[in-house]
Amino acid sequence: MTRAGRFVTHQVGAHARSVSEVAEDLGCNWHTVNNAVVQWGEALLEADTERIGSVEALGLDEVAFAKLGERRKLHFATTIADTRRGQLLDVMPGRGGAEPRTWINERSPGWRAGVKWATLDLSAAFRSVFIAELPEATLVADPFHVVKHANSKLDECRRRVQNETLGHRGRKTDPLFRSRRLLTMAKQRLSEDAEAKMVGLLKAGDPKGEVATSWHAKEAVRELYAHADEATAAQWIDQLIVDMADRSQPIEVRSLGRTLKNWLLGSQRGLIVSSRSQLGLPA
Repeated sequence: MTRAGRFVTHQVGAHARSVSEVAEDLGCNWHTVNNAVVQWGEALLEADTERIGSVEALGLDEVAFAKLGERRKLHFATTIADTRRGQLLDVMPGRGGAEPRTWINERSPGWRAGVKWATLDLSAAFRSVFIAELPEATLVADPFHVVKHANSKLDECRRRVQNETLGHRGRKTDPLFRSRRLLTMAKQRLSEDAEAKMVGLLKAGDPKGEVATSWHAKEAVRELYAHADEATAAQWIDQLIVDMADRSQPIEVRSLGRTLKNWLLGSQRGLIVSSRSQLGLPA
């Protein structure tokens, strides 16, 4: 049993094979293999005291982990990663701040002092963890989640204007409904024909230009991550927040501006939206 347990753990861990694949090869039950992997894997992790080395950029993120129970309720997990090296350090149940805070507290003072960057989505729980446990680290909003939030506000604006102008939800022949996918694409990824199509659809379905304004706001948020210099990025977001707060802006743009402002003012200088290149991450 010892040899078999070590073998299946090595197959799953070192060779990245799935538990079901190994179970099928050995002609045994999935749970038999998984139980062995859990037993031996936990022992290996506990024995490897050098597994987590020094970390300069620490990231927290929530992930949809599994659907469990008769009702297939979705359960979440929190991942802790070295975002500079792209290495997963640990996974823990839930998406609150208690477990990550305990995990960071278990590290040595020297290790915590070495963390210069703290990357996160727009999670108040994760921000509280970093502010409390790594107060000297610079908070960095993950580009994916910031741009995703900007896109969600753009979509809210599109759906509101759709209802105000036509009195119903989007239908396949409606200009704004036809433009929905083009609006969420990055400007540089739009071909000339696609951009011309988007502009034409907006002219037809966006009489006050509110959706177009929201699209420009989304693109301005994306532009934040094109700045390699932190001071330039900070000036950009300061001016962006001022511009978005103008009462002439659509309500969704003003809401996006308030979100950026609230995060910016969170801790000392606040949430610094930094470029991926500063963290040594791919663009």
